[in-house]
Amino acid sequence: MDKFPLLRNGSPAGELTAEREALYTWFTARCALPEEGLWCAWAVGERGELRLGILEPEGGQTAVLRRRFSQRMTAPLGRLLRGEVRPAGAALWSPAAEPERLFQSPWLRQRLRNVQGALTRTEPDLRFLALPWDCRQPFPLATLFCFASLRTIRGGSYMVFAFDSRETPVFPHEKM
Repeated sequence: MDKFPLLRNGSPAGELTAEREALYTWFTARCALPEEGLWCAWAVGERGELRLGILEPEGGQTAVLRRRFSQRMTAPLGRLLRGEVRPAGAALWSPAAEPERLFQSPWLRQRLRNVQGALTRTEPDLRFLALPWDCRQPFPLATLFCFASLRTIRGGSYMVFAFDSRETPVFPHEKM
């Protein structure tokens, strides 16, 4: 049995164990519930990630998940690095091939032109934009950096921004 940290927003939240059994792997995630709502456990590997499922309350503030996945499902992960706890809606990111088209603002459109690897999702009154983060590369929205929140999405580092319906950036919050 291998043990891995279970992180929420980059901070320790619990533990993920992975146990091989023939052509299957059993995953067990255990953590304190961060707050009310539905929370998913994820296995994050060096090449991909796998949604394990919804954590279930187990007396008090503890949540647990135990699931078995076939080798076919776990192979794309590569070497397992960690587990993550995310809000159930966190899987709703979709690629934004041309992120400049998401906005009407000429300033945003200009800075987002030719940006590769962007992701987006929407919620009522908010548009989220996740831009790949590499501290060695120029960042297209450097002037809005204080509005960003560094997050791991699909195993990569992203700076996540939230914009209201007027395309004004809003400060980071839990929905990010």
